[in-house]
Amino acid sequence: MARQRWGRSWLSRARPEHPPVAFAGRSDNAMRLAFLDREAERIGLRKGQGVTEARAICPALDILPADPAADRALLEALADWCDRYTPLVALEGADGLYLDITGCTHLHGGERALLDDVLSRLFSLGIEARGAIASTPGLCWAAAHFGDGGVIDADAAQAVLARLPVEALRLPEDVLGPLGRVGLKSIGDLLPLPRAPLARRFGPLPLLRLDQALGLEDEPISPRLAVPMLSAERRLFDPVQSEEDILALATHLAGSLKEGLERRGEGGRLFALLLFRVDGRVFRLQAATSAPLRDPERIAVLFRERLSAVHDDLDAGYGFEIIRLCVLASETFAAMQQDFAAGTGESRSLSGFADRIVARFGPESLLALTLPESHVPERAARLTPVADHWESERAVGRSAKPAPATAPLGDRPLRLFAPPEPVETVAGVPEDAPKTFRWRRSFHRITSTEGPERIAGEWWIDGEDQPARDYFRVEDEAGRRYWLFREGAYGAQPQLPRWFIHGVFA
Repeated sequence: MARQRWGRSWLSRARPEHPPVAFAGRSDNAMRLAFLDREAERIGLRKGQGVTEARAICPALDILPADPAADRALLEALADWCDRYTPLVALEGADGLYLDITGCTHLHGGERALLDDVLSRLFSLGIEARGAIASTPGLCWAAAHFGDGGVIDADAAQAVLARLPVEALRLPEDVLGPLGRVGLKSIGDLLPLPRAPLARRFGPLPLLRLDQALGLEDEPISPRLAVPMLSAERRLFDPVQSEEDILALATHLAGSLKEGLERRGEGGRLFALLLFRVDGRVFRLQAATSAPLRDPERIAVLFRERLSAVHDDLDAGYGFEIIRLCVLASETFAAMQQDFAAGTGESRSLSGFADRIVARFGPESLLALTLPESHVPERAARLTPVADHWESERAVGRSAKPAPATAPLGDRPLRLFAPPEPVETVAGVPEDAPKTFRWRRSFHRITSTEGPERIAGEWWIDGEDQPARDYFRVEDEAGRRYWLFREGAYGAQPQLPRWFIHGVFA
């Protein structure tokens, strides 16, 4: 709201003369305050307070409707922006982020320099934020929400916590209420108390949160994105805007990744190109391959197609200051002779063509024929996006051969109807093959017949009551061949069996 009304530099120009601002949403069948700015907090308003009560305290209060979806989108965008510091970024509630910076601080001049850089950049973007660096997520949360933030040494953890209110332990209201009624207002009031009576009276949660904040209990965080297997990035003094410059940098970064892939004996199957714009927006482009790949030029070709596909949506603005290329999935790379083995060039050309088509037009643009394990004709073959086919190959491993589909007992037509179309038949005897049939208002007299071929239903899918099918290959007087089947048998069910045409032969 502040950035929209007062511009992104509103923090550096100081807050304009404006009443306190609060966002309200419906909770417990009442309109309550959901978020407050610093001015609203300064005059004593609090989250969860009723709008009527807040109006009575501050008649000039500027109340805006809460928009959880927009808040979530902003938090997701900030999480993308924080990828410049560490790939381990987790969302915390509706207004917080966790960054696991283990092993990353030396790249930014130390913990203090990293924290100052994060807060100063957010300040320049018009985002008011507080941050803390500590050895546990609970201590970070407490210091950022109720303390002064900063870098907290492990030895000072207990002293910092003791000065904070019990709300800093992330306890629900049904626990905070009883604690407050007995005079336990700060964490320092809890620390010297015997643990057993405290747990009996208030439950185990206060002690658990306290131990997590002090590092006595583990508290794992879940990053929102998987950590790349390999990554390479370039931080630019002069931001780039043109696609050619981006591709040139991507090619250079792919060359750096090639060395790591060679050491692992692998090739990349899924790549991601991250473009960090100067104003904080992050573009994330992914490209999958049909075979393990480590050639920088071929990787660059994939992202050339991706950039062409998103050309209108890729707004460079004032340019991109960080370019990062990641390997999200890899696979064992089988070295092949390029000059003397027959067929290698054709195979590589086909896989390169498939990669480019999928990268430019999306996974649904190229389909592959798969053979599921089913003897029911309409399920024995399926068209799936080729990217899904690559994913299944990656899951089972290229060395593992998929089990073949059930072999058919007879010829199958080249064209199947989905679903099978009903026909009217006339047979000499009920269980015999038909002599004539009518399909699509056309009458056909059958001159020759082969069959029947019985195909039972799949009870684990269709149920035990699904009737079996008796298939016949028939030929009419004009020499046209059809595939008919009778669903059910005479006397097996109350209704008479039905006839369908399932396909036509070439």
